[in-house]
Amino acid sequence: MSEGRHTQRGGGWLGVYVIAYLVFLYLPVLLIPLFSFNNSIQAAFPLQGFTVQWYATLFGNSALTSALLNSLVIGVIAATGATLCGITVSYMDLYGRSPLAATISAIARLPILIPGVIVGISLLILINLIGLGPSRIAIVLGHILVALPTTVVIMRSRFAAIPKTIREAALDLGASDWTTFRRVMLPLSLPAIVSAFMLAFLISFDEFIVVFFLAGTEPTLPLYIWSQLRFPRSLPTVMALGTSILAVSFVIAAAAEILRHRGLSATAPRPADPSQPNQTKRGELQWHST
Repeated sequence: MSEGRHTQRGGGWLGVYVIAYLVFLYLPVLLIPLFSFNNSIQAAFPLQGFTVQWYATLFGNSALTSALLNSLVIGVIAATGATLCGITVSYMDLYGRSPLAATISAIARLPILIPGVIVGISLLILINLIGLGPSRIAIVLGHILVALPTTVVIMRSRFAAIPKTIREAALDLGASDWTTFRRVMLPLSLPAIVSAFMLAFLISFDEFIVVFFLAGTEPTLPLYIWSQLRFPRSLPTVMALGTSILAVSFVIAAAAEILRHRGLSATAPRPADPSQPNQTKRGELQWHST
């Protein structure tokens, strides 16, 4: 009895901790949409009224439009590169069966553990040494590095979820490794590929620290938002822009997660149907008894 009460008390405190953590984490984020509809340039209570004028100021802003287009172009290119690299690295890690492939996979996932400031400074030194300098190409390379761990983790889990017998059957039927990868493994992994691309795009689109070190004369949207925070009158417009980004990011992240789970469930083992025959080791058909 005492152990049961102790467990219940521990579970209760854990629930309180989880609620407090979620409030601390998401309450500041929820305040941004709230103040974006406030009819005041100050983000303070009490609210002065409801308005959508701050959203109207987003249209016709040439600097904002340029930064948005720049972020979209960089995000698509970086997400494509990170997804292709993630597919290659994760597949070779699982099926390459070599220490080199395992080492490359571990290195590819390493940037997620390195602080963004260190990554940004390192990339800045590197691009200056090779003569690129701060530019859009440098940002794309930096975003590929930052988004690569996510794509590797997603694609590795997807390839690992595919039954090995499917690949072995294709090889036994005479297909080469490249044909098996292209005609069998890639189609089965398509939902995960789309999911990895969408999440990599979000990471690139929202990245600020790496862009801060690598941006040249063409700022991305996070840099534009940071530059506008110096002007108090621009704060409501920034919150309206932030609310729009939050909404789009939530939709893309939710769609990516749905696609990923749909891909995992597509190859999950299904329970046997009693109305269908099973095949014994001797190749004989055997029916389930009802």
